[in-house]
Amino acid sequence: MASPDPNHQTTVQARDLVKRYGAFTAVAGIAFETRPGECFGFLGPNGAGKTSTMRMIGCSSPVTSGELRVLGMDVAGAARRIKARLGVVSQEDTLDEELTVRENLRVYARYFGIPGRTANERLERLTGFLQLTEKLDVNVRFISGGMKRRLMIARALISEPRVLILDEPTTGLDPQARHLVWEKLRELKGEERTLLLTTHYMEEAEQLCDRLVVMEGGRIIAHGRPRDLVRTHAARDVVEVAASRERRNAVLGAYADRVRGHEMLQEKLLLFADDGERLLHDLTGGGYAGAEFLSRRATLEDVFLKLTGRSLNE
Repeated sequence: MASPDPNHQTTVQARDLVKRYGAFTAVAGIAFETRPGECFGFLGPNGAGKTSTMRMIGCSSPVTSGELRVLGMDVAGAARRIKARLGVVSQEDTLDEELTVRENLRVYARYFGIPGRTANERLERLTGFLQLTEKLDVNVRFISGGMKRRLMIARALISEPRVLILDEPTTGLDPQARHLVWEKLRELKGEERTLLLTTHYMEEAEQLCDRLVVMEGGRIIAHGRPRDLVRTHAARDVVEVAASRERRNAVLGAYADRVRGHEMLQEKLLLFADDGERLLHDLTGGGYAGAEFLSRRATLEDVFLKLTGRSLNE
């Protein structure tokens, strides 16, 4: 990946960033930069190095080697000042279940030295937007998992951070709540805040990310805007062929020169094409008895699976 441009305003800047745990290298010399007002995504299978990268940015895990600057400050010497300007939504639930929703937010506001009146104003605004108002005085142990995730996000925002770290922020949310969170995150981008997002929801990445990197084995294997990645690594369309392996091999042999790539799955053949409708028309008239064809637009999920494979990493 190209080195960050030193003349461009950046919020996070990494060069040759490495993180090791003993003999294991979790992050292997990556470089990237983020800008105000954008959502920057980190995608990859489990163990790719995403969370390790986020933890270094959040100053909760030291850098092994390389350079990492947040808001112009080196994480090695300015962790306290950086943390004061960050909001963090971790994968793990770190709420205090002995306190109410309101008390969780008030206590967290005190950590940042936010005056009581200001904290209450922000609390009311955030809980209203995230539809938690009716639960303000309910003990956290009695609210749903989805509400806990929304409270984690509200808590991270109460300090009005310049950089918001979102590590799987919508895990456990139903579709309505997820779209509600997306709306708020888009609003934050308009306020010139930087959002750093890891997610396993490819639709979420497509909806929110201005740019992203795909990581595997601690390295960046692709980077760019979501639609550019789709065009580069897949195509505009995908034609799915459901048929016997013999029929799928026959289709591939006949049409390989008309597609930009393919994937042979256990029960389907995926053909990546720039004009899926035309290819679909030709296939349906090609005499492939018993075969079923479907044309659809290529997605970031197609790119992700093509680059990182379909086997499970656990």
